[in-house]
Amino acid sequence: MNSKQLRSAVEAMMSEVREDLERLVKIPSVSLPGFPPEPLREMSAAVVELMKTVGIGNARLQEVADGYPTVYGEVPGPTGAPTVLLYAHYDVQPPGPEEDWESPPFEPSVRKGRLYGRGAADDKSGVVMHAAVMRVFGGKPPVTVKLVIEGEEETASHLDDYVLENPEPFQADVIVVGDVGNWKVGEPTLTTTLRGLAVCTVEVKTLRGAVHSGMFGGPAPDALMVLIRLLAGLLDEKGNPAVKGIASQPWVGLDYPEDVYRETCGVLPGVPLIGDGSISDRLWAKPSVTVIGLDAPAVEGAANALIPEARAVISMRVPPGQDSERARALLAAHLRAYAPWGVEVKVSEGQAGPAFAAKTDGPGYAAAKRAMHEVYGKESVLMGQGGSIPLISNLAAIAPRAEIVLWGAEDTAAAIHSPDESVDLAELERCILAEALLLQYLADDGA
Repeated sequence: MNSKQLRSAVEAMMSEVREDLERLVKIPSVSLPGFPPEPLREMSAAVVELMKTVGIGNARLQEVADGYPTVYGEVPGPTGAPTVLLYAHYDVQPPGPEEDWESPPFEPSVRKGRLYGRGAADDKSGVVMHAAVMRVFGGKPPVTVKLVIEGEEETASHLDDYVLENPEPFQADVIVVGDVGNWKVGEPTLTTTLRGLAVCTVEVKTLRGAVHSGMFGGPAPDALMVLIRLLAGLLDEKGNPAVKGIASQPWVGLDYPEDVYRETCGVLPGVPLIGDGSISDRLWAKPSVTVIGLDAPAVEGAANALIPEARAVISMRVPPGQDSERARALLAAHLRAYAPWGVEVKVSEGQAGPAFAAKTDGPGYAAAKRAMHEVYGKESVLMGQGGSIPLISNLAAIAPRAEIVLWGAEDTAAAIHSPDESVDLAELERCILAEALLLQYLADDGA
């Protein structure tokens, strides 16, 4: 099919795509511990049904012990055609307090061209994008298609290890991850890097128990004050990470505008940004350090007492090109070395997720850029993602010759993981067309 035919076909099916997305958004498929498993089961069955409807007749569930199934399917293309693996996930984050939403999180609502609901963007838009592309080709794509729709991306994923243990089913010439988006609606963007993750928990104990701050305060080190001093030393005077030994380099690609960053991040007026370098450098090419959890007495009902113990969880994002396990060890060493006043602290090393940098000089990326240009009428820009996706690095490890393309309909206004998550329906249409063109161009070029 040529680009004009594909464009017409995508435009004609958008009412069906919207219906598919609304049907999926209504299912509260939260995968985090503590949430009921039944919606995940309903959701996985709904995805299988959808994929069979669009022509993947062998769409099926792969069960995992103590987890939620992955949806798999394959459709062979013409002899000699390249193989493309399409990935998305059907599980979602918790919605949070319903009163924070303008409309209920699992009752899809359209306002000003955006469809609102938990998972509307992350990542049920990716699920329906892949389904729509198959529907465009009538279930007979011009390339061999492998489909992988995960049910545990937002929680402890079994698929990450399964890929390493069973590499053969995931071999492909091009792997398309439909779980990111353009930096702004209407601005074609390819995500080429992901920062890694290194986590440590630090624990401070200084007293056998709480004691009166008036009677004993002064000589005895308060555990929370020790922890505060230690955590403050994770950043230098300008707000850059102070952990030594982690290299970074300037970002080459999109120059992320500061005003867009402030708006989408929700930085309050008058609050300065911290650190050195461009916004893009600080987001995608340099490490960052965040305290993501703190055990300390609550302000409400606080007692006048020295605190005997306190602990915190520190999350460090690791730039591409750096080993995340080494970065975690450096973070742990920093915490042990800079504890104030000679107080000993206990550091436990937690999760370490690898960073990722895509190969962008092959025929798959050339076809992706060409598809973006055809749809948007302008050249695509390259962007990083501050978050880590361990599965992507695992796919790169087991399929080293594959090109990995990350794109989708999750623009920066989508508010993923936040109240009033949404997807721009016109942007979703453009993404579907771009992916359909990608498959056609790969077939035409024999990539």
